[in-house]
Amino acid sequence: MQLTAKKWLLSMAAASLLFTAGAVPAQAASKAPYESYNYGYYIEALPAPAAYLPSFSLSGDDLGIGSFVEPNDLYTTEAGVTYLLDSGNARIVIIGADWKLIKEITGFDNNGKADGFKKPSGIFVDQDGDLYVADTDNQRVVVLDPDGKLVKIVQEPKSDILAEGFKFVPLKVTVDKAKRIFVVAQGVYEGIMQFDEKGEFLGYAGTIKVQRDYGDYIWRRLSTKAQKAQMTLFIPTEFSNLDIDHKGFVYATNIDTGSEQPIKRLNPSGADVLKRYGYFAVAGDVYYRRAVGPSKFVDIKVLGDGMYSALDSTQGRVFTYDNEGDLLYVFGGKGNQLGTLKTPVAVEKSGESMIVLDRGKSNLVVYEPTIFGKHVNEAIKHHYAGDDGEAVASWQEVLKLNANYDIAYNGIGKAKLLEKDNKKAMEYFKLGMDRKNYSVAFKRYRTEVLKENFGTYMTVFIVLVVGILIARPLLKWRRRRVTNRAA
Repeated sequence: MQLTAKKWLLSMAAASLLFTAGAVPAQAASKAPYESYNYGYYIEALPAPAAYLPSFSLSGDDLGIGSFVEPNDLYTTEAGVTYLLDSGNARIVIIGADWKLIKEITGFDNNGKADGFKKPSGIFVDQDGDLYVADTDNQRVVVLDPDGKLVKIVQEPKSDILAEGFKFVPLKVTVDKAKRIFVVAQGVYEGIMQFDEKGEFLGYAGTIKVQRDYGDYIWRRLSTKAQKAQMTLFIPTEFSNLDIDHKGFVYATNIDTGSEQPIKRLNPSGADVLKRYGYFAVAGDVYYRRAVGPSKFVDIKVLGDGMYSALDSTQGRVFTYDNEGDLLYVFGGKGNQLGTLKTPVAVEKSGESMIVLDRGKSNLVVYEPTIFGKHVNEAIKHHYAGDDGEAVASWQEVLKLNANYDIAYNGIGKAKLLEKDNKKAMEYFKLGMDRKNYSVAFKRYRTEVLKENFGTYMTVFIVLVVGILIARPLLKWRRRRVTNRAA
């Protein structure tokens, strides 16, 4: 009872801090220029060790090519080469793994004529090194080879399902291993546009449905035409960004801050298959200032091993989740210090490092994992690969750094469950508040105890039965004898 009261008080205190100050409980002696926290089972914001710390920032001036102007996107290959889309300067800046300039692409040859970009918004590099650029104001997707030579242009899609007068305004782009092109386009509510390798339009994937307010629906039914004209229509919202994993599943974010599912994982059929088994929604901050509003995701990055990071432009934070939908850690924030952001627009991964592109400061910031962050990533990697036994060592190191980390307790519990150590599994699931898996462990433990003590239980049962069978005739005989004596 005391524990429950304590949890309740912690939750109320955390909520009060967040709603009034717009911040989370500060981490003691934190080296980060931002508060580091996570949410527990009772959805209270708890201090946590920083998972990532800022290392350095990089601007166009640092590279010797002049300031970036409204940079919009970036992509990093497995080799650590970063492609930065400097939209205001209509160029692609290619940066090596050593963070030195490789080259710039400011234009290309288009059938003998000099051509270039106009306010491009998105960039992607496929496994062959081909560059896909969402050339927004030119209303096309430009595909270049690794040397910057034109491969093809995707523009003016034709289809019966497209509305008359449709304008193709691509914002973001990604490509799967089969060279299918997925495009987030401006003003398109039907979903993500798909094109084949030749650039032919295939259709849409992943329409976002809005949550309908039935109070508004009833009011609409009773309203006049003039009142209805002033009301918001129940139409699907738009996607804001996307990425793709090694299995060809598309991760996408939408621009609607009121959506209950701002992140989706779309299978080849376009159905959302994202797992949301965590204690709370996969939607960023649980508590936030009303004046600022909920998290608004503007980019998403698939990290591998079932993990993905979403960039929140509202508070300038990066939220990282695992394959089950558990929030692993949060880093970043708004401000002017190194590591804090002004207008974040893109997030990427380079080796173990994380990169955030800040359009407001016209630079990119590189973050390095802390010991805590490394142990969490290692544990998730082992668990995702099915090596829960290997994950235990990492989870134990995590708990040394953060005893309030529920996911670590549950991770060890799952490993103990696989080892058939059901009693230990119950203990860890109880600490991690995982009721579902605790029930599984409890049933198995109960069965285990019954099997181990079956002989004893049966002996006691048989003795009791035999005792009852013998006692009944003795009691009857004694009653008759007492009756006869009384007579």
